[in-house]
Amino acid sequence: MQLAIIGYGRMGQAIERLALDAGHHVVLRAKTAPAPQELKGADVAVEFSRPDAAVANLEACFNAGVPVVSGTTGWLEQWDAVLASCAAQNGGFFYASNFAVGVNLFFDLAKHLQQSLDKQRDYAARIEEVHHVHKLDAPSGTAITLAEGVLAANSTKTAWELTSNPAPEVLGITAERTGEVVGTHRLVFESNIDTITLEHRALTRDAFAAGALRAAAFMVGKTGTYSMADLINH
Repeated sequence: MQLAIIGYGRMGQAIERLALDAGHHVVLRAKTAPAPQELKGADVAVEFSRPDAAVANLEACFNAGVPVVSGTTGWLEQWDAVLASCAAQNGGFFYASNFAVGVNLFFDLAKHLQQSLDKQRDYAARIEEVHHVHKLDAPSGTAITLAEGVLAANSTKTAWELTSNPAPEVLGITAERTGEVVGTHRLVFESNIDTITLEHRALTRDAFAAGALRAAAFMVGKTGTYSMADLINH
């Protein structure tokens, strides 16, 4: 596989290391949006950059006809425009807020737990997330995806909010930035007499990098829009 890496930070470097170990070739390492000619020869691009750079990076891939796998979070207010651009240019786009298979299983478990507890009105849900001090967005994209899944199965809460003191109809999320924590996410259900906690703790970035590399291989030659559900069920 001929791989372009856009965003050459910790995740980009981890993906490169795993890709080279697996016998793939890295044809581009870009810190800014590449020109179409720079993407020439790439089968697929992986994009892990910054919220303010993601859309330009994705557009560069669509323009060059190179399918792109993106894990950058914090830009999703432009989601509809990016999907429209991808469709207009017959591009290939794979997006996930988290590429670790374990996290995506965690999402499914969270939905099932919320469904089971929805009729038990004594339990109030909240989400806690902890990341390293270098992470720019809060809450994390993973926490937002988790919240959206919980809200879809919750009959009393209608929105999420970054707060430690939410209104009754709001699913509260708290975000902590400390040290070099890779990523911890907790879904907590609390009543007056007990607490139920579902937690995922990432031990290494390799879990994310391996999933992104698997997604890149999945996207070679594809057009359209895909997610981790497509990859896991493939």
